[in-house]
Amino acid sequence: MTRPAIPVVSYSDLLSTTVARQRAIATLGRSLEEIGFFILEPHPVSPEVVRRAYQVASEFFALGDRDKTRYALPQHQGGFSSFGSEQAKGYTLPDLKEFWHINRQSLTAPDAPWPQEVPSFRPVMTRLYQQLMACAEVLLAACAEYLGQPSDWLVAMATGGDTVLRLAHYPSVGATPPGSLRAAPHEDINLITLLCEATAPGLEILTEGGQWLPIQTTPGQIVVDTGDMLQNLTNGLFKSTTHRVVNPRNSNQSRLSMPFFVHPRPEVDLTPLESLIERTGGRSQFPPITAQAYLAQRLAEIQVGPAA
Repeated sequence: MTRPAIPVVSYSDLLSTTVARQRAIATLGRSLEEIGFFILEPHPVSPEVVRRAYQVASEFFALGDRDKTRYALPQHQGGFSSFGSEQAKGYTLPDLKEFWHINRQSLTAPDAPWPQEVPSFRPVMTRLYQQLMACAEVLLAACAEYLGQPSDWLVAMATGGDTVLRLAHYPSVGATPPGSLRAAPHEDINLITLLCEATAPGLEILTEGGQWLPIQTTPGQIVVDTGDMLQNLTNGLFKSTTHRVVNPRNSNQSRLSMPFFVHPRPEVDLTPLESLIERTGGRSQFPPITAQAYLAQRLAEIQVGPAA
C-alpha cells in the first residue's frame, strides 16, 4: 500500500492510555516537523454539526451584499468581511473570498453581530466552535508532550485566547485578474489550525521540493497545520508550511471552508524555549515577541488593520 502524502493521526488513539497513544503522538509530532500538516481521522466533531454549519453558512452568503455588509466590523471583532478585503503577505491582489469570523468576543458579548436573516446561524456555529475547541485542546496537549513539555503547556496559552472560526466563501470566479487566487500562498498566523472538510477541492501545500501538493479531505477528516506562532515557540522545529487555495477549473464552482485558528492569549511570550533552541541547533531563529505584537504585525501585513 502506498503511504499517504499527509500522515493520518487517530483522535481515539490520542485519548487512549496504551502504546497506541504514544505512536499517535509520535506521528503527529513528526508530521508537524517534516510537513507542517497532518490529517485527523476519526475526530470528535459531529458530522451533523458540520453539515448544518455549511447549510447555514450557505444561507448567509446567499444574501445580497447590502444585507451582508450590515454585519461588517473589524475582523478581530467578528462578523462579516466583504469579498476582496484580505490579501496575502507580499501579494498585491486580494484573495477571491468573503468570510465571517466567530471569536470569543462574538460568543460572549451581548451586542455581538449575528445574522438575523438566518436564525439558526448562532446556535449552530456556537456548537461547532465549542466542539472544535475541545478537539484542539487534545491536539495541543499531544504537541506539548511530543516537545517534552507539560501536557497543559499549550492549552494554558490558548485558554482565553482569541481563537477564530472563519466561515470562508469562495464564489464562482468568472473573469478574474491574471494571477489572482482564491487564497494566495500564505502561512497561518496562530498556534494550530483545524480545517473540517471543505465543500470543494482547492487546498494545496508547498513541499520542500517546491512542488504544490493538492490536499482534499473527505467527510470524517480534519486537516491540522502548524501556525507561525507555534513555529516561533518551537524555534522552527514545527514547520509553518506555505499553502494556498487555487481557482477551480470550472469557474462556476463555489467553495465553502471552515478553518479554526487557535490563538494564544495576547500576553503570551512567543520567544523560543531554550530546550527547543538546543534541539534545533543551539541558535534562536526568532526574536522575542508577544502574541499581541505578532498578531498586530501580521494583520497589518495582510492589510486588515491592527487587532484590539
